[in-house]
Amino acid sequence: MYNAFNSHPYYYNPYHIYNIYSPYPYWINNPMYHTDFPKQFAKLRDYGPEPFVVNIEEVTKQNNTFRTALWTGKHLQLTLMSLKVGEDIGLEIHPNLDQFVRIEEGQGVVKMGNRKDRLDFQANVRDDFAFIIPAGTWHNLINTGNKPLKLYSIYAPPQHPHGTVHVTKKDAEEYHDHEHHKENKKNSENSFSNEHGGFFLEAMKY
Repeated sequence: MYNAFNSHPYYYNPYHIYNIYSPYPYWINNPMYHTDFPKQFAKLRDYGPEPFVVNIEEVTKQNNTFRTALWTGKHLQLTLMSLKVGEDIGLEIHPNLDQFVRIEEGQGVVKMGNRKDRLDFQANVRDDFAFIIPAGTWHNLINTGNKPLKLYSIYAPPQHPHGTVHVTKKDAEEYHDHEHHKENKKNSENSFSNEHGGFFLEAMKY
């Protein structure tokens, strides 16, 4: 199993005896932590779909990008986000997926509703708060604090391509606009092909 903070096993002490020469009485890959163990930083990249272990609070606070995919699988995706002071995620809706969000640092206001112009569910959120966004719900999150709002989000199924990194909100918006343009172009071409293909088949009858 991959450990993002330490790719090597912990010091191996077969007898689990504490002494000055072996200050870390861990056995290999035992899920225990020493209170004085130095904080290490993970490389923030997409580790999916392999088995993965991480200190989610630490990597969430470590992240300074608007959005970084940390793990993407077939049925679920974990992303990290950081909103600048006064910044928001942007009003959006995900028709076919549910979303879980947890705040690790900062404070904000989450808004949800069944209509784009009627976000009648609102709540203040801060450190250790979590909220669920059901599929088909319009939503937005605004940073109302005086420091970056750090959070992680779980999508089921995945929302973004494997390896997604949007350094800024502008990057995310430009990517979304580009993908939207590609989708519209594809739909237009398919419509044209179906229309003229049908005309050609009708003409062949004569």
